[in-house]
Amino acid sequence: MSGKGDNPDGKKALQMQTSRRGLLRGFSALPVAAVAGGGIAAAPAAAQEDTPYTPVFFSADEITFLTAAVDRLIPSDDVGPGAVELGVVEFLDRHMQTSYAQGGIWYMMGPFQDDVEPEFGYQGRLNIRDMLRAGIKDTDDWCVSNHGQKFADLSHEDQEAVLTGLEKREITLENVPVRYFWQHLRDETRYGYFADPIHGGNKNMGSWKMIGYPGMRADYTDWVEKRDTPYPFGPVDLMGKRG
Repeated sequence: MSGKGDNPDGKKALQMQTSRRGLLRGFSALPVAAVAGGGIAAAPAAAQEDTPYTPVFFSADEITFLTAAVDRLIPSDDVGPGAVELGVVEFLDRHMQTSYAQGGIWYMMGPFQDDVEPEFGYQGRLNIRDMLRAGIKDTDDWCVSNHGQKFADLSHEDQEAVLTGLEKREITLENVPVRYFWQHLRDETRYGYFADPIHGGNKNMGSWKMIGYPGMRADYTDWVEKRDTPYPFGPVDLMGKRG
């Protein structure tokens, strides 16, 4: 069954556990084309317009959860902009409307198994968007049972502790395997942060500017091997906008 396997080396940028640099290192193993736009397949839109985005897939409560979660996964700091600032929540909602998130290009017939080794890939019955939706509800229910409040209403410290519990599988979710919910929440956040702005995230190419990525420039081969020299030009996105 097609799906994404666990990446135990990929770590979130929780301030109490690791740094934003750690998250960037965890993401660096993915092909550039996958985050630049060639492999994301998110619903395209004029993502840089001033008109506020209205969510289509996620409910208001789910958007509230995601906003709080991605803010803790990639917070704004002195290194660069945060996930909320760069429109990652908009990316997530747009991405859930694609065939990929609906399981349209996955083998989604049984037998289904949740407890399999990572090298066999995902073997469950839920597609990505249903998994995220179920995991959000389960996590909020867990937070209410254990903290008396939903995730978004907790302190930043408690939110980070919950995310750490999800990552380490110390929290049990009722309707979705915790490792798969955590994996997709983490990875979708990364995709939205680094993908081409046409997909809704990475507003104004903020993450590309932060890491010195040239984007869709036609030719930058002369600079590929210059490891100690910053790339001197701003990035260009798929629409031809220059950063």
